[in-house]
Amino acid sequence: MPKDRDPLVMGRVIGDVLDPFTRSISLRVRYGSRDVANGCDIKPSQVVNQPRVDIGGQDLRNFYTLASLYMHVMVDPDAPNPSDPNLREYLHWLVTDIPATTGASFGQEVVCYESPRPSMGIHRFVFVLFRQLGRQTVYAPSWRQMFSTRNFAETYNLGPPVAALFFNCQRESGTGRRRR
Repeated sequence: MPKDRDPLVMGRVIGDVLDPFTRSISLRVRYGSRDVANGCDIKPSQVVNQPRVDIGGQDLRNFYTLASLYMHVMVDPDAPNPSDPNLREYLHWLVTDIPATTGASFGQEVVCYESPRPSMGIHRFVFVLFRQLGRQTVYAPSWRQMFSTRNFAETYNLGPPVAALFFNCQRESGTGRRRR
């Protein structure tokens, strides 16, 4: 796909959260029966429970970290609000030691899932998958606010991501308004 049409570039995930990379592993994120597609809109009420995350890969000796990956990371680069993201990035979930060809449920959750609850504006929630150097080589940070995916990857020698996905989420309109 041309870089100018890459949804991660168009959604400013490349730039705000990640440097350019080449996807080399399949990543599927699903909330209930809804698959996350880059740039899709999902309501906070649909993301209360942690998603099912499935990853590809061939070599069963590889482990990944997901932060929100083989290591998986889930972050909100727009916290507390998109016009003033002074808490950028906010860590919502971190799972390590995920074996190839499995999912996040087979990994070690080192930062528990915190469901997105944007209070104003449209927030991007980014799932990033990294290949780890080995098991038990990545540890939980001591904070969620002002997390840096780039710095985290550098600290643990994770290299560039192997996959990423993001969705948009905004506060749902209130209920119980008076009717005229």
